[in-house]
Amino acid sequence: MRGYRAIKYTLFVCCYVFWVVSAILTAVGIYAKAAKEKDVVDTLTVDPALLLIIVGSLMFFITFLGCFGALRNATCLLRAFLGILVAVLLLQVAAAVVSYLFTDQVMGRTEKLMMKAVVGYREDQDLENVIDFIQKKFQCCGVQSYKDWSKNVYFDCSDSNPSLEACGVPFSCCILLSNQTVLNTMCGYGVQQQDQSSARQDVFTVGCLDKIIWWTKHNLMLVGGLTAGLLLLEVTPPQGQQISGTKTRTRK
Repeated sequence: MRGYRAIKYTLFVCCYVFWVVSAILTAVGIYAKAAKEKDVVDTLTVDPALLLIIVGSLMFFITFLGCFGALRNATCLLRAFLGILVAVLLLQVAAAVVSYLFTDQVMGRTEKLMMKAVVGYREDQDLENVIDFIQKKFQCCGVQSYKDWSKNVYFDCSDSNPSLEACGVPFSCCILLSNQTVLNTMCGYGVQQQDQSSARQDVFTVGCLDKIIWWTKHNLMLVGGLTAGLLLLEVTPPQGQQISGTKTRTRK
């Protein structure tokens, strides 16, 4: 019985944390959507703010099922929660299989979409923030390499480009030193004119596509582990109820 309670409250705490996070994501998405001058991003198919609202709302609904179901011992809600997570797991497996079978096509479309985002950098504030976050998070720069930023009109490395950022990269590509307290937004200026061995002293030179693929492969089993834990939770309640019933009959 104690084991069941431990699983129950662990599930409740985990779902509650993700519930709060999803509410914050939804609120941030709504705020970003309301603050933007345009309703749709022209440079990408999906508006990052709208995507944030959709993902946050879905997370809010799903984690509510797990949170309330675990707190109230509502079997129907827990089964719905488990079913959704299993569906997510199956979708991940299907996506992995499709990606493996059609690697070249998937990689080509992903690279094309990411390059489109690089070209549209500075055209939309949300898009710019997303790219900066990705490059900081994964410690990468560009799609295949840091020289991909030459495709952007502001960082185009040509003699005809009058921009001060010509032949440079965004500051989010820069390597932040441990003792550095002030962010140097000009740290990427002129980096494209350097070879890779020299540029890697100041900026990340590896493309974000390879870094994201590596991260995806190493985190694919995360949802799988959570689903396995929920399967254990589904098996445990009947045992707990049986023990409780046995104790009741013994008292009688």
